[in-house]
Amino acid sequence: MTRGCTRWIAVALLLVGCGSAAFAQTQADAGAETRSRSGFTGAVAEAKAITAANPGGADGLGNPLLGGERHPLYRLHPSDVVEVTFTVAPEFNQTLTVQPDGFVMLKDAGLVRAQDLNLQEFSDAVRQAYSGYLHDPQAAVALKEFQRPYFIVGGEVGKPGKYDLRSDTTVAEAVQIAGGFTHEAKHSQVVLFRRVNDDLLESRLLNLKKMLKECRLDEDAHVQSGDMVFVPQNKLSKISRYLTRPAVGLYMNGSQF
Repeated sequence: MTRGCTRWIAVALLLVGCGSAAFAQTQADAGAETRSRSGFTGAVAEAKAITAANPGGADGLGNPLLGGERHPLYRLHPSDVVEVTFTVAPEFNQTLTVQPDGFVMLKDAGLVRAQDLNLQEFSDAVRQAYSGYLHDPQAAVALKEFQRPYFIVGGEVGKPGKYDLRSDTTVAEAVQIAGGFTHEAKHSQVVLFRRVNDDLLESRLLNLKKMLKECRLDEDAHVQSGDMVFVPQNKLSKISRYLTRPAVGLYMNGSQF
């Protein structure tokens, strides 16, 4: 039996034992899990107030420190493919790919920025672009191909890399998807990096060793699209809560630990 298989079996047995304990948790523990799902920062009371103000609404505001929205609509990225169809002018129907610079080239109407727009906003931009060509242009936009949710795992794991985020996944599960810890892993100081904006990342330090040993699965953080999990080789002397992208590169360099 390979070392990887042995590690998978050991973790599976531990998670089975933890599962029995998890079902015995009180409602207070369930509340703690809710807090972990909502992000690194932000009060639960604030989250409940936002939900009450906009129950189930799309694009409701979330924690501004995380740069997120509670119910975000998908926003276009480079390489996404959209289909534009016109009700009364089918000759303008077209399929467009968002270019690396964030723009698309509309037939006869020229360049229009698409990146970071949701489909409704992009549809409005298309109608405005054709307002000089068509009287009251009515355009429908459909997303044909899009950037799939993903997470990245690096450092002392069996298979570092980028993985599709197909379902609700925790940091401990993400590590196992990436092949589990190596013998050199410092699994008491796993770092979860989350995007705040284009230049800033927020970090959270997780003691997976203690959490799994004590079956405290409610303390495990849930991975969001774009998150990066890093498993260091040695003990981290210090890590800031907020980091710029270049600084994250330094942390992920093993020589810095």
